[in-house]
Amino acid sequence: MRGKDQTQNHSDKPQPRLPGESLKVKKARARRILTALEDLYPTAVTELRASSPFELLIATVLSAQATDISVNKATPALFEKYPDPQALAQASPEEVEPYLKTIGLYRAKSKNIVLLSRKLVAEHGGLVPVDKAKLRELPGVGWKTATVVLGAAFGVPGIAVDTHLMRLASRLGFSDKKDPEKIGADLEALFPRDKWVFTHHGLILFGRYRCTARKPLCDGCPIYADCVSKGAW
Repeated sequence: MRGKDQTQNHSDKPQPRLPGESLKVKKARARRILTALEDLYPTAVTELRASSPFELLIATVLSAQATDISVNKATPALFEKYPDPQALAQASPEEVEPYLKTIGLYRAKSKNIVLLSRKLVAEHGGLVPVDKAKLRELPGVGWKTATVVLGAAFGVPGIAVDTHLMRLASRLGFSDKKDPEKIGADLEALFPRDKWVFTHHGLILFGRYRCTARKPLCDGCPIYADCVSKGAW
C-alpha cells in the first residue's frame, strides 16, 4: 500500500468475468471456494511470528513492502531488546535502525514503531486498542494493518487485503476495484462474517503458495471449477 500501509495496487492483467452472475450465485461460488480453503489450510493463521498483540502490531507494520520471512528474521532480536511498548518508547529511531536494516524502508519503519510505542504508552496505557479508528491513529498503521491486527490478535471480523488478495479477488471475479479497502468490502459481502478472518489467512496462503503472480499452479487446483480465470495462463 501507499501511505501508511505502503501496499502497492496490483497491476494484474484484466481477467474474464462470468457474465450476468447474480450475487446469489457468486456467494455460492465463494462458499465452495471457502470450503476448499478450509480443507487445504484448516489451521490457517498469520505467518508473522508474535507472542502478543503488541508484537503482532509491530510485525505487521514492518511487513509493509517486505516479506513475512524477512520480518520474522529481524523481530526476535528486536523484541528481545524491546519486549513491550514501554521499552520501545524509550528508544530513539536511530537505536532501532540496526535491528531493521534487512527490511525495506527500515528508517521510516524504525521511526514509526518508536512513535507508535510512545503513543500506546501515553494514550492507551501501553495496550493495543481493540478499535480500528484508534489503531489507525497510530504512526505507520493504516486500514490493512489495523484489520490484520484486530483479526489475528482479537478475533474481530474483517478481511484485510494485501497484494495476494488483490490478485485473487481479480482472478476469481470477486472484485474489479483497485483500492484495497473497497476490495475488502466486496469480499466481506460474499463470505460469512464469522469466516472473514480465516478467509483473509486462507486466501493469503493460497496466493502465496499456489495461485502465484507468475505461473500459478492451475493443474489440480481445488478451486479450478470455480475460477473465472482458468485458461488465462
